[in-house]
Amino acid sequence: MPAPTPTPEQLEIINNRARSVGEMFFDRVAKSGGGEAFRYPDDQENWQSITWSEAGEHVSKLAAGLIALGIEREQRVAIAAGTRYEWILADLAVNSAGAATTTVYPTSVADDVAYILADSDSRVVFAEDDEQLAKLREKRSELPSVEKVVLFDGEGDDDWVITFAELETMGQSYLEENPEAVRERVAATEPDDLATLIYTSGTTGRPKGVRLSHDGWTYEGAAVAAGGFLTVDDLEFRWLPMAHSFGKVLLTTQLQVGFPAAIDGRVPKIVDNLAVVQPTFMGAAPRIFEKAYGRIVGMMEEEGGAKLKIFRWAEKVGLEHSRLERAGKSIPAGLKIKYGIADKLVFTKIRARFGGRVRFFISGAAALSSDIAEWFHAAGVLILEGYGLTETSAGSFVNHPDDFKIGSVGLPMPGTEVKIAEDGEVLIKGPGVMHGYHNLEAESASSLTGDGWLATGDIGELDADGFLRITDRKKDLFKTSGGKYVAPSHIEGAFKAVCPLASQMVVHGNERNFCSALITLDPDAVEAWAQQHGMAGASYSEVVSSDAMQSEMEGYVKELNSKLNQWETIKKWAILDHDLSIESGEITPSLKVKRRVVEDNYKDILDGFYA
Repeated sequence: MPAPTPTPEQLEIINNRARSVGEMFFDRVAKSGGGEAFRYPDDQENWQSITWSEAGEHVSKLAAGLIALGIEREQRVAIAAGTRYEWILADLAVNSAGAATTTVYPTSVADDVAYILADSDSRVVFAEDDEQLAKLREKRSELPSVEKVVLFDGEGDDDWVITFAELETMGQSYLEENPEAVRERVAATEPDDLATLIYTSGTTGRPKGVRLSHDGWTYEGAAVAAGGFLTVDDLEFRWLPMAHSFGKVLLTTQLQVGFPAAIDGRVPKIVDNLAVVQPTFMGAAPRIFEKAYGRIVGMMEEEGGAKLKIFRWAEKVGLEHSRLERAGKSIPAGLKIKYGIADKLVFTKIRARFGGRVRFFISGAAALSSDIAEWFHAAGVLILEGYGLTETSAGSFVNHPDDFKIGSVGLPMPGTEVKIAEDGEVLIKGPGVMHGYHNLEAESASSLTGDGWLATGDIGELDADGFLRITDRKKDLFKTSGGKYVAPSHIEGAFKAVCPLASQMVVHGNERNFCSALITLDPDAVEAWAQQHGMAGASYSEVVSSDAMQSEMEGYVKELNSKLNQWETIKKWAILDHDLSIESGEITPSLKVKRRVVEDNYKDILDGFYA
């Protein structure tokens, strides 16, 4: 099915897009010069502001520094760091030098870092600090192609390691001798040139390098901008990993539209930063909304009494109001009055937690529970779910503020096509689709058809209006021994909506005679719960194994089962004595559960359910 017919205005934006990310950036510098581009917190937690012209000067010098180091077109330069202002400058400098960015999650272990840098043949590495540098030093003998490391924080060694400032100084000197060097590289960059090499964190096996072009990124930025729901007057708060494709889409959208972005990737600081920055929109993974939902509901349940009764009344009123509004039906006068009271007593306080100015959030990277999305909409917080893969430069579908359906991932972006294969798999075609996997011809051929369609590995369905609903991962669907198909992610999302303490649920049951589950709880929620139940100071494992918590969880599982088909219900379950983590290899840096790893790690528990 083709995307809805773009308007002439949308076609003009997409067809007249920049030829490369570097051109896109310098076009924005020329248009918006003295306007604010970025803000970031300094060492004293004071927010500093940078104009487009200032950012342009930094990027020019850094790009020239890379050219001075001998970096050529399409050669790889890696960035091993968390999301911060310097990450964005480095990435723009790499692309402006005509080179390609290899992204490395800062949580990656040394072995994975070495594999990615060696497989990508990266010649220079931007490293955040001494912790990242230590991984590179440990594996230096395996990295013969890495000629220089550039540190964001820390000191150089006058040999292999230089500082960010030293690279910029080097570039400044190079530009004095070769003033047109960066402009020439930008002009020479072709739309099909490699811009980014992103290694999928992978829920199974070794990470694969996804080859993404300049044309794919400029298309993404132009296609989002063509939707018309962002303007130069917006303010984005960006914490998402820039190592993830979602982060790069937000960057190219910013370059296309021209709004400023406040940058800080420290997850524990998100709530504090939202209150200070007061953004109008933010991209996020579903886990952020799950945690916020769990925290808000948990606080109310701890409060109890009259406040809890008011809260539950407001929830009911808000949901009734939301459902009528989304169905396009008139809202009775009495309900309008009740909603106004609920909004004043409850919902304004919820919105205040996000800074009070958010027009909408964009949720991506994993499935968002429709129950949680509906709960937030009832409170006046709009979460627009989108969908795409690293292999499609992230964005392929997105809901719009004035045209959305909760539970769907929206309509295809202008210029992107979709069709559903006979087995239900979603197939995508468009400018954002990758140029294949790096050094993996067989895997590329199995994912990309000869006529340009990408097999996503996701199962989905299109409704009569063209909205896409993703029902599960093709590899995650399983069949019980009774022959019934089960979509585990649907059950897991439903559980997070009924249990405010939940962190993760992993549903198991392939070729078993019933479904079981492993449950982990959010450590912050557990701590608060313990204080309310006479267990203050007890360890996480003590609290989750207590009779009181087991009884509480039994109630939530019972509530979950009431929403499921009989063959989907969870008959047996266990709470693990720790949460899943990136460090343990059980979840990816983009917060997706590595289902096979978890099932292998806790095989004894799972087998015990069926003994």
